[in-house]
Amino acid sequence: MVKLKPSPKAKKGDLVQVHIVVLAPDERAPILPEATRCVPYEGWIKGYLLDEVAEFGQTVRIESFIGRQLSGVLVDSHPIYDHNFGEPHSELNTIGKESWKKLESVD
Repeated sequence: MVKLKPSPKAKKGDLVQVHIVVLAPDERAPILPEATRCVPYEGWIKGYLLDEVAEFGQTVRIESFIGRQLSGVLVDSHPIYDHNFGEPHSELNTIGKESWKKLESVD
């Protein structure tokens, strides 16, 4: 299930994000592992809303950043980029200094 933002509406031209099902489970390749094959292949695409007004959970049309038009379920408006590289690993905190020490000691 896709989690929807609490803000209920978006208007034409707003940057939004839609959810689409690219392939249903029965359309997926038979060589995939069962755990993968039994779930849909999904996508979340950002673009500009083409409809005048839309509510979250409604199927809408958007234009992506490269000009492609597609339909999907509206799940976000003014989406942020919230990706990161995860939690830092303590083993990696000192690797830079250790590497420089090794390089400096090489003749």
